[in-house]
Amino acid sequence: MEDNTKKYDNGEITVIWQPQLCAHSANCVKGLPAVFNLAQKPWINVNGADTEAIINQVNKCPSGALSWVKS
Repeated sequence: MEDNTKKYDNGEITVIWQPQLCAHSANCVKGLPAVFNLAQKPWINVNGADTEAIINQVNKCPSGALSWVKS
């Protein structure tokens, strides 16, 4: 399987998206639409909310497609 992993950095954390793992539950989009917005390109805007809010939302990803690491 091809690795389509994308990384988005705001200087504090890097959000990692592994689309091949995504279950399309839309928890991210519903929970923090200022950061996770499918109408935008790229669809993840790590400057759309404070880092703590992003971490909290990423941690709710049921499939593990979203994760984060400190920058």
